[in-house]
Amino acid sequence: MAKDILTKENFEALQKVIDRHKGQKGALMPVLHEAQRIFGCLSLEVQKKVSEELQISLSEIYGVATFYSQFSLVPKGDYVIGVCMGTACYVKGAQPILDKVSELTNTKAGETSEDGKYTIEATRCIGACGLAPLITVNEDVYGKLKVEDVADIIKKY
Repeated sequence: MAKDILTKENFEALQKVIDRHKGQKGALMPVLHEAQRIFGCLSLEVQKKVSEELQISLSEIYGVATFYSQFSLVPKGDYVIGVCMGTACYVKGAQPILDKVSELTNTKAGETSEDGKYTIEATRCIGACGLAPLITVNEDVYGKLKVEDVADIIKKY
């Protein structure tokens, strides 16, 4: 990716978060959430810093980071495009929509584009079945889609 996320400033911001939560019961989750917000992911370097400062084993931190789907070990793109693959979306044509998103961004599901602009995720049900099939782009939701709609949505980003 083009931008360096492991900057001195980011580690200083993380240290402030750790200092705020150190010694609190259940400190790991809020620290990891903030670390991901600061760095964009929970890289090994970030996990090591949290491990050292909170005195929690690296294996425990890795276990938490890989168990919860909101955490990512690698940087995500500027635009995270989620294609719902839940049952309602799938039977209403989610797979061709995912294929079109992948084609237009030149990125497979589960990957980030080389330029760091897009991350494509095949998600499970997001609970908006009445809008099936749908995609999300960061916090924006686009529902009742047809394959022909995808290009105009991607162009916005």
